[in-house]
Amino acid sequence: MELSKRAREIQASPIRKLMPHALAAKAKGIKVYHLNIGQPDIPTPPEMMKVYHEFNEEVLAYGPSQGVEVYRESLVKYYRKNGIELKTSDIIVTTAGSEAITFAMMVVGEVGDEIIVPEPFYTNYNGFATMAGINLIPLTTYAETGFALPDNAAIEAKLTSKTRAIMLCNPGNPTGTVYSRDELFRIATLAKQHNLYLISDEVYREFIYDGLKHTSILEVPDFADNAIMVDSVSKRYSACGARIGCIVSKNKALMDAVLKFAQARLCPPTIDQMAANAGVYLPDSYFEAMKAEYQARRDLVFGELEKIPGIICKKPEGAFYIVAKLPIKDAEDFIIWLLEHYQINGETVMAAPAEGFYATPGLGRNELRLAYILCKNDLTRAMQIFRSGLEEYQRIQG
Repeated sequence: MELSKRAREIQASPIRKLMPHALAAKAKGIKVYHLNIGQPDIPTPPEMMKVYHEFNEEVLAYGPSQGVEVYRESLVKYYRKNGIELKTSDIIVTTAGSEAITFAMMVVGEVGDEIIVPEPFYTNYNGFATMAGINLIPLTTYAETGFALPDNAAIEAKLTSKTRAIMLCNPGNPTGTVYSRDELFRIATLAKQHNLYLISDEVYREFIYDGLKHTSILEVPDFADNAIMVDSVSKRYSACGARIGCIVSKNKALMDAVLKFAQARLCPPTIDQMAANAGVYLPDSYFEAMKAEYQARRDLVFGELEKIPGIICKKPEGAFYIVAKLPIKDAEDFIIWLLEHYQINGETVMAAPAEGFYATPGLGRNELRLAYILCKNDLTRAMQIFRSGLEEYQRIQG
């Protein structure tokens, strides 16, 4: 029997696909510093954990398809605090940001339609697009310019009769790039001119450094019908396993359609919504401390990368990732070599090859993504191993 086309074509995750090599290293007693995946080591807030510990309902029943009302009301307050005015009817809670993105893709396009996405992009967009039957059209950005958005002419060159939306991640995963208010408004204006939706993945909104501020797509005036925002609690509260996100739009017809998709999957996780609800009311000091910690980690990793001759890497302004172009031919081969052949005092490092974050064949082969999600002591050690390993790898490769 033959598998479906989507089953044959769905991409393996470049973030996880090298895990067998890491597991084999661990089986030999080698410690692996994981810089390949965005799993923060900062503890989940106790206010959220308390909800799990104290849950005492006798029946864990279905909840509303659009999400528990008290949580949606809290989200209205959260977004208001961030300068975004919403009603609960503008918000549908999803099973993580992943479902929010999949819903957004399914609601804006037919099978075979196109969404333009700057590359490199979050690799799982490929999987979501395959499930939705959407074709992602890559808009290439470059390490040399800090992965800045290209001009309007480059974007318009990608438009076809099947283009339905542009999708941005701001701040970006995997690049850490932050789009300025002017850039975002420029893309919104272009989208409106061409009658396109603009899907904005804003999962990393709290992670912006150097005194910069986040601009949401929902802040663009006279753009309500075109704007779709997706969000998640995974990184904000270091609660990746909670699997709670949301899709937000003031376009009533669009949200009515999304609700039908939400009804088809019944409801998002109830207990996790209540834990996320507790997270909404964390004090500003929680986010200030978290931002300061990640900025220090970024500075540490970037400082170490700057010491590598021939590397191309601009300092990212957000999220907790850095994409670096290395002075080698194949970053994936280098990562496998680190895991299989290189250790210092029984320790090595794992990163994510960046080729899998591109849709254009051949791009990103000599790039990798580092996630600075470990404490500074571990990051210091990991980067020492990384730099030393790269030097040895280059020597061997000639």
